[in-house]
Amino acid sequence: MMAAAAAAATPAAVPLVEQAIRQHCKALRLPTVGAQFARLAEVAAREGRSHIGYLDVLLAAEMEERERNAVTRLLREARLPRLKTLEEFEFERSPVQARHIRDLADGGYVARAEPVLLIGEAGTGKTHLASGLCVAACRQRKRVHFITASALVNELVEARHHSQLSRVLGKWARLDLICIDELGYVPLAEVAGELIFQIVADRAEKAAVIVTTNLPFSEWPTVIPNPRLCKALVDRLTDQAHIIETGSESYRFRRTIERRTAG
Repeated sequence: MMAAAAAAATPAAVPLVEQAIRQHCKALRLPTVGAQFARLAEVAAREGRSHIGYLDVLLAAEMEERERNAVTRLLREARLPRLKTLEEFEFERSPVQARHIRDLADGGYVARAEPVLLIGEAGTGKTHLASGLCVAACRQRKRVHFITASALVNELVEARHHSQLSRVLGKWARLDLICIDELGYVPLAEVAGELIFQIVADRAEKAAVIVTTNLPFSEWPTVIPNPRLCKALVDRLTDQAHIIETGSESYRFRRTIERRTAG
């Protein structure tokens, strides 16, 4: 059927028809259809597909390209420091259970608005795991943003200084998932602690948050000196949370030693 339709068009008319199709696709915002219709038509003719079969393949190509573009855009907007995936994480070197992380990667915790806390010493893979979970969420078409605790505090303090705090808090509240990296590495002044708490409290039972920290909960008062605020923050973050300990032995340091030994 496709071959008969192709034969019906004169060679001189084909370029004009193809040009018209491309213009229609541009107007309808179907760039993949416009780029691939001719090639896929040739494939359909060789394989003896019907017009409907050809149309199915053509529209599927458009949908796949849109999906790829959407995920690429979400990854760019997530502001990940480095694009690290869970597939790249060496679970055999870590006390973290791969099954637990892969269950999280399915995205149920995002739908249920459950916090994820990654606790461990520097170099144990906290940020890699957090980034991997963010990538997995982007692949599921979730709006994600990754930021260090110090950068978040700076943004919120500046917004408050310019009377823009409500607007900025609203921006963070609209995200499906936020990741606050390195909480506890730098002591927080009371104002900074209050702002972090506001971000977390606004998301409680509404939207998911991932937090990485090098401190056990018993040491959080050393960076959040207000005892009530510290207790309230821990309470919000641990309610229905997935608490994952990444250990105390630096994976990065061990990997460096192994490389030097091998060299």
